[in-house]
Amino acid sequence: MKIILLQDDKNLGKKGDIIEANDGYARNYILPKKIGVEANNKNLNDLKLQKANDAKIAKEQLEKAQELAALLGTKEVLVKMKAGEGGRTFGSVSSKEIATELKEQTGILIDKKKIQLPEAIKSFGVYNVSVKLHPKVTGTLKVKVQEM
Repeated sequence: MKIILLQDDKNLGKKGDIIEANDGYARNYILPKKIGVEANNKNLNDLKLQKANDAKIAKEQLEKAQELAALLGTKEVLVKMKAGEGGRTFGSVSSKEIATELKEQTGILIDKKKIQLPEAIKSFGVYNVSVKLHPKVTGTLKVKVQEM
């Protein structure tokens, strides 16, 4: 019996896969637990429409991420810190502070987890910080650290 999986299963496959299963296994395990549905014409057509819709949504998300990356490339965020000894910052600049300042100064809301700092910023100056907006899109943001 051909089955369309409705959810990921480590033994059977990924969501949307069409698998061949024994009739008894399909009727007694897969169908009652709603892991999959029988692959008839209606269900196959629904799967095709769902995949087309998912592809359209993924394309829109990619385009939005590319637009946001281009916008971030033109922006500069100013972060003011207290000065410590030897012209260094008193403390360090974290991704949370950068996200907060970005929202205050430009109105662009980005999750702090998307801002990738290779190491904490501990001195004054201008830094290029990468922002992972999408698995395929990474933007660059200029962060200027100044003394208060």
